[in-house]
Amino acid sequence: MSEAQAQKSKGKKIIFPVILGLVLVGALGFTAKEYFYGKSHEETDNAQIDADISPVVSRVSGYIKEIRFKDNQFVKAGDTLVVLDDRDFQIKLQQAEAALAVARQSVNVQQFAVNEARTGIATAQANIETAKVRVWKAAEDFKRYEALYEDHAITKAQYDAAKAEKDAAEAALRVTQTQVPVVTEKVSTNRQQVQATASNIGLRQADIDYAKLQISYTVITAPTDGIISKKTIQPGQLVQAGQSLFSIVNDGGLYLTANFKETQIESIKVGQAVHINVDAFADHPINGTVESFAGATGAKFSLLPPDNATGNFVKVVQRIPVRIKLDKSDAAFLNNLRPGMSAKVVVDTKKS
Repeated sequence: MSEAQAQKSKGKKIIFPVILGLVLVGALGFTAKEYFYGKSHEETDNAQIDADISPVVSRVSGYIKEIRFKDNQFVKAGDTLVVLDDRDFQIKLQQAEAALAVARQSVNVQQFAVNEARTGIATAQANIETAKVRVWKAAEDFKRYEALYEDHAITKAQYDAAKAEKDAAEAALRVTQTQVPVVTEKVSTNRQQVQATASNIGLRQADIDYAKLQISYTVITAPTDGIISKKTIQPGQLVQAGQSLFSIVNDGGLYLTANFKETQIESIKVGQAVHINVDAFADHPINGTVESFAGATGAKFSLLPPDNATGNFVKVVQRIPVRIKLDKSDAAFLNNLRPGMSAKVVVDTKKS
């Protein structure tokens, strides 16, 4: 073997250990990096964009007269979106207003009866005074006739007539005196009738207010700023009270829900920094902050939550929903996000 071949063979023997050593060093460095990275970070790809979604429901039944929006349209809070036919409610309002007018007229009639009864009291009292005068005159006349009769100056018939006049005057006085309590009681009764009728005015006014409130419900407005989605109505359609018409995705209410394993929760705290990569915009990472933790695992909120008390128990690592607040510094980009988008989340457990 020549000297050149010997050196070439020697070089090959040296290259292999060098390459192996570099690979081992690289693997060791990668392992160390991942170890220390894992000690200070928790990550999951079980995350999605969420938002406050407001379902808009009809508070009254009726036929849709107008729809003033298109699906996926941005609207402002207070914008008129749907108008229902309000003719039935207008008729009910007119009926309530007519009933109120009748109640007020009834009060006026009852009040007139009270005033009339008060006049009757004055008349009865005047009649008592008149009767007293009559009794006084009859009594004086009877005294004179009685003295004349004892002196045999008048006949028995004249004496009896004077006595009868006196007795009649006294009887008339007793009768007129009994009329005052009767008329007073009539005034009290009429006043109670006025109060009872006046209470109907409040009821009729309440009917009017309720009818106006029902009419106001025929104009359905946006409860918040946002994008209309899931429209399920058409003009002329009959909707029922409580029926969902569409939903509004709240503008500016985006947040992220990350479902971490229960074994990861120990090192995650409120206020820690979060790095987010949305699958739809992989080249545009965004930042966030841990805001809160759910009150229970996601399984507990499912339609059929697991019952570990059963005989066939298999332990499954549960996940805890964590709410993450998105950084609003890149508001223009956040407008591109939609609830339901998947994302990967990394929480820096050493920073808060």
